[in-house]
Amino acid sequence: MVTLESLLDNMPKKVNIKMIASELGVSPSTVSKALKDSHEISKETRKKIKAFAKFYNYKPNSLALSLRNQKTMVIGIIIPDIVHHFFSRVISGIESIANHKDYSLMICISKDSYEKEVQNVEMLTNGSVDGLLVSVAKETLEKENFEHFNQLIEQEFPLVFFDRVPPHSQVDKVIIDDIAGGYNATKHLIEKGCKKLAILTTPSHVTVGVKRETGFLKAIEEFGLPMNASFDIRIDEKFDIKKQIKELFSQNEIPDGIFAVNETYAAIAMKLVQEKGLHVPKDIAIIGFTDGLISKFTSPTLTTIAQHGQTMGAKATDLLLELIFQKDKKRSPKTTVISTNVVEREST
Repeated sequence: MVTLESLLDNMPKKVNIKMIASELGVSPSTVSKALKDSHEISKETRKKIKAFAKFYNYKPNSLALSLRNQKTMVIGIIIPDIVHHFFSRVISGIESIANHKDYSLMICISKDSYEKEVQNVEMLTNGSVDGLLVSVAKETLEKENFEHFNQLIEQEFPLVFFDRVPPHSQVDKVIIDDIAGGYNATKHLIEKGCKKLAILTTPSHVTVGVKRETGFLKAIEEFGLPMNASFDIRIDEKFDIKKQIKELFSQNEIPDGIFAVNETYAAIAMKLVQEKGLHVPKDIAIIGFTDGLISKFTSPTLTTIAQHGQTMGAKATDLLLELIFQKDKKRSPKTTVISTNVVEREST
């Protein structure tokens, strides 16, 4: 009787898909699909094939794959910050799709620097990757210099932007519905009884902040509330953020509700409110943007707008792989918009 153990004992120490297929009496495509956990293959067969692969420490021959496909089998990613919760969730989403397609990731950090971003683009697109996923640096948006991306577009290099994108760019992108997010955040404060609303936002060159403020102003107007110009605080992160937010509480009239376009600004505002001896949310309600760890562990916990970064990463990768393997080189650029939702916690 032939047993699994006897087959394993007689197999060579270095195996490939064809060897596993031959020993188990299945086709190479069945082995390949089973190792990718495809539900086209029965659970029992997948389990048996994975046992072989694990026992012999089988790994796909990435060099053979790349030679066969004339691909590097690597996706390049450029993000402003690796420690930001949102970007970590985006990378998780990218990885979930890329790994399933036998792709590896090469991640570069721009640190919101134009020069660093240009260097990242030049390095990654010099034959190292098959395509590029990019969230644009703040300094690049401020300079309005997108020539390094325009060159890639002209060369038809597979490129997808996510979250922060160059304005008016004719390229594939995945974005958050920031206007609706800002609107819903403001509406939530209004429904909680707030009438004097403030916004902590970014400089005008940061597109996501502008869109979130657009939603904020839309809700203010729709509900017929006054807008105090001194309650519109634009924060330049090159300087002391806390000091800039503190200006909101240094005037005779203070708001009873604050919408911050990210959770960091919201958490700092909460701390300043408490330092003034005021209560959140009884005296001032606060809502942020990006449902990260900061929102979950502030005291009180922070109501926020969830951006669904993992979904964004997965959608962006789907688009990029479509570009990498597309046969129709002249298809129109696609835009995918990710919806947001309010996650209510103690701060409202």
